[in-house]
Amino acid sequence: MAKSKNHTNHNQNKKAHRNGIKRPKQLKHPSLKGVDPKFLRNMKFAKKHNVNHNQQKRRAAKNVAKYESLPKPVKL
Repeated sequence: MAKSKNHTNHNQNKKAHRNGIKRPKQLKHPSLKGVDPKFLRNMKFAKKHNVNHNQQKRRAAKNVAKYESLPKPVKL
């Protein structure tokens, strides 16, 4: 009895390219599962204190208003 065929790659390439071989989808926000906890904690605080120019102006104006209401110190 003749040996039977163990493997062939016939037609597989044609089948794969029929609809095109596509790259894997890139996620907009990749998962942070399994990331170093110390890094995640630091990232949380960095996001919290990362403000844009308009927000900085608003905070500065708020602080100025807060200190204007206080009485001026007396020089002796």
